[in-house]
Amino acid sequence: MSGWLERAWYNSAQPLALLSGLEWLFKRLAGKRRNRYLTHPEKAYRAPVPVVVVGNISVGGTGKTPFTLWLLELLKAQGYSPGVISRGYGGKAPNYPFDVTPDCSAAQVGDEPLMLVQRSGCPLVVDPVRGRAAERLLALHDCDIIISDDGLQHYALQRDIEIAVVDGKRGLGNGRCLPVGPLREPPQRLGEVDFVVVNGTVGSFVYPNGFSMTLQPGALKRLDDSEASLIPQQVHAVAGIGNPQRFFDTLSQLGYGVIPHPFPDHREYRLQDLEFDDDLPVLMTEKDAVKCRAFAQHNRYYLPVNAQLSSLLGDQIIDRINALVATFKDLRKNDG
Repeated sequence: MSGWLERAWYNSAQPLALLSGLEWLFKRLAGKRRNRYLTHPEKAYRAPVPVVVVGNISVGGTGKTPFTLWLLELLKAQGYSPGVISRGYGGKAPNYPFDVTPDCSAAQVGDEPLMLVQRSGCPLVVDPVRGRAAERLLALHDCDIIISDDGLQHYALQRDIEIAVVDGKRGLGNGRCLPVGPLREPPQRLGEVDFVVVNGTVGSFVYPNGFSMTLQPGALKRLDDSEASLIPQQVHAVAGIGNPQRFFDTLSQLGYGVIPHPFPDHREYRLQDLEFDDDLPVLMTEKDAVKCRAFAQHNRYYLPVNAQLSSLLGDQIIDRINALVATFKDLRKNDG
């Protein structure tokens, strides 16, 4: 998104007041589409296993991928075999649905799906049609739970649990829907999901189903994934994510002197993007690193982050999952 548009979204809707008619049309069409599936659920794909959707109601990054990784590890620790479906935004696979493997390229499958596979080891299928991705996932892999990465507004896929992730720093911006604001759905939609996860300070985001998430920096790594040690010093910081400033702030808190280089989300990097007129280290996010492996040099690193969440949220999710799995087993038994 352009800088001036983002500034308007997260400060005031006044500069975009002339677009209010388009906002009304967007909300009407989005609401009509949602109601079509809610009133006729038979039109949406129903997977034979529980489906958990992790998404957001705003455009741009909110911390959804670190949360998804946390959720996958939580499920695996409880003995489940989760699989992931994703649209594969930013990638162009040779065909759909497409099974993602660690040696795929981000250009094929998208940076976030590739990062999820490389970090979690869980199977993942990309397809803009989520139901088709789910069918392929279950045909190829022995999964007992499906996590839909994004897709909160993809109502053609029936879901059992909805989790919305919100950026605690930027919030919901001006609270308006596209194109006047950053929202895909009105703010009251957060009151309808099962859990709201706020990335960072909760602030004014108080929901009965709300939980706070913090991102804990991991050990610095080189682009070839080998461990690295780098004392705090001046660095070039590269970030092509939804909110680059969050990454720059993290590095500053770790003691680095940051020369920021923000790029658009899902940036397709070129060698010259990482070349500067000095030999200072270049630090980037893990999502950027999966697209820059071919540009690995001695002074290029990435900083992984891990989501930290309340054990209470984990307990509530597992309780819900256990109950859903039992229900699905009973349904299969009755059908048999």
